[in-house]
Amino acid sequence: MRRGSYGFDAPWALAGLVFGALMLLALSLASFAFDVPAAGVAFLLGALYTLASAASYFYTTRHGKFAVWAAELDRLQGDERLLDLGCGRGAVLLLAAKRLPAGRAAGVDLWRSADQSGNDESVTKANAEAEGVSVELSTGDLRALPFEDDSFDVVVSALAIHNISDAGGREQAVREAHRVLRPGGLMLIADFQHTPGYEVTLRELGVVDVRRRDLGWRYWYGGPWFRTWMVEARRPR
Repeated sequence: MRRGSYGFDAPWALAGLVFGALMLLALSLASFAFDVPAAGVAFLLGALYTLASAASYFYTTRHGKFAVWAAELDRLQGDERLLDLGCGRGAVLLLAAKRLPAGRAAGVDLWRSADQSGNDESVTKANAEAEGVSVELSTGDLRALPFEDDSFDVVVSALAIHNISDAGGREQAVREAHRVLRPGGLMLIADFQHTPGYEVTLRELGVVDVRRRDLGWRYWYGGPWFRTWMVEARRPR
């Protein structure tokens, strides 16, 4: 059971879906009122479709992503040092921390509310306290991580790198993730955009053990057109 408060991913996107569904429903009711049943049915179907997308989005941000990451993190041995890139309010970071009784979990973020509602370092600290875990938090740019080379056994990231607007910046973020990962370490990057590019960058860095896979319906932000992919890689020893 989660005790922290984790907000909503990209809250304006969810609000837009809900608003769109209500507008389409209003148009449907108006069409029926003015005796235009064909338009009424079309708008009603659109409203139901948009509402279903909103429900999918809500489920993912409040439940689905936690279930997916819990399964991914169950492979931890318990003594690793783990870094969460773009940790936000700690959804993934704190799940990991609970699995590291003899290890350590650290998170880094720029703390922007546009990426997640209420995204603030103080909220993440409060969530860690509520969950009964201790974590290290840093403010930093994913393109220039404030950590030494080979510092972490595991590097994870959930829907963060795509927020970097340019391809060069995203490539640099992946390179930084690789830099701070120890030889033999595990990297897990979940995102719904640009994941083929992340895979290409890792292969250019000499990572052979890398694959990209679909995380399934529990990680859809509205539908299969906004599915989330995982790039999983092991840094060569």
